[in-house]
Amino acid sequence: MKTPILEAQHLDKFFPGPEPFQVLKDITLSIGKGEFITIIGKSGCGKSSLLYLLSTLDTNYKGSLSINGTRVTGLSESALSRFRNEHIGFVFQFHYLLPEFTVLQNIMIPALRLGRLSREAIEQRAMDILKQLDIDDIAAKPSGKLSGGQQQRVAIARALINNPGIIMADEPTGNLDSINTKIVFDIFHELSRQGNTILAVTHDRDFAARSDRIIEMMDGRIK
Repeated sequence: MKTPILEAQHLDKFFPGPEPFQVLKDITLSIGKGEFITIIGKSGCGKSSLLYLLSTLDTNYKGSLSINGTRVTGLSESALSRFRNEHIGFVFQFHYLLPEFTVLQNIMIPALRLGRLSREAIEQRAMDILKQLDIDDIAAKPSGKLSGGQQQRVAIARALINNPGIIMADEPTGNLDSINTKIVFDIFHELSRQGNTILAVTHDRDFAARSDRIIEMMDGRIK
């Protein structure tokens, strides 16, 4: 087992209502640095709910979560926000790029918000990432003018700008054709080889089958 970068202990999650519904049931798992892990299961099984807990976007749960040796359970929202921006990159099915901003401007936003580097250094890092992903030729284009595959690669570049240890992805290829799905998979695979941890929720079993490890969920539990 690789050095753990994320450890979850006995996570329970309830959705409120007249009769509260338990969506996650006693989830315990450990994820190693550099692993490429996919979470699969039928709709409603709890896989996206689990990803949102593990990414610290949802803090309403029972149990304990540690990332990079820090116990994030119980941290204030401001502390969590900074921790999240520094340690976790996000890629979603919908890219959430600002259409009127250029590719370069979109990628720089999380780093400008974190404020660790000068604007010039952030711009240089963004260009280096664009070259790594072979899309530096579109740096000056408005993101609203890009194809779906290009937009998702830009979203991955944005997720990488703060050099996070973990990339969390929710259906990252859900809107892509087979060619662009392969491109995204190959990018994730290469990132994991470089030491990034990838955790992706997917319905695509072919995509999942090529990852390092599959976590299959059923009825709120890990099978």
